[in-house]
Amino acid sequence: MRLLAIETTRLAGSVAALEGGSLLAEVRLPEEQRAAQSLAPGLKGLLEQVGWKPADVELVAVTIGPGSFTGLRVGVTTAKTFAYAVQAGIIGVDTLEAIAAGVPQPWQTVSAAVDAQRGDVVAGLFRRGPDGWLSPDGPSKLVSIGLWLAALEPGTLVAGPVEKLSGASCAAVLADPQLCRPTAANVGRVAARRYAAGQRDDLWTLAPRYFRRSAAEEKWEASHGPEDPI
Repeated sequence: MRLLAIETTRLAGSVAALEGGSLLAEVRLPEEQRAAQSLAPGLKGLLEQVGWKPADVELVAVTIGPGSFTGLRVGVTTAKTFAYAVQAGIIGVDTLEAIAAGVPQPWQTVSAAVDAQRGDVVAGLFRRGPDGWLSPDGPSKLVSIGLWLAALEPGTLVAGPVEKLSGASCAAVLADPQLCRPTAANVGRVAARRYAAGQRDDLWTLAPRYFRRSAAEEKWEASHGPEDPI
């Protein structure tokens, strides 16, 4: 099974090609460009590197959030368009699960998080099961950094916005910053595991998953009042 993985939860991101669950190549998109500019050229270069034609791709995997509003929209739209064009399957991957997938043994408990700005994070707890995989232990939540840290169990590895936590007092252990960024390779690993278990997502209903409105939407609502529910 040939899998194309897309990760754009930040302004930039990465793309990867996997075959049979094994990584063939991963390309980091240039950080000086937004994903809207760099994603298409990055995918073209990746396919050329591994010698695939677009029609060779059987499954497209993409992060669906939490993350950058713009980055997620670009990534998901591109993934759905590509999958539709080549008649490939598609799987959306939670950003926090992609982060957790990059944490090696012997860590058994991991709190993966992304910076939600304004003093908040979106965090989820993961525990390693008998199969060696870190699986979610409950739903992810939008929470203040202070409350998040206070609730962590001693010895939990924090894989998240550690640059904002230096000097913070908590019972957890801060991960190496390299483990705090989702990668397309790990998005592909998660998707390959789900695919092998028979899971698929619907091309037409797959959408980014947000935990709050964008700053622009909140500013508009503050000026005009909340919209009527639809």
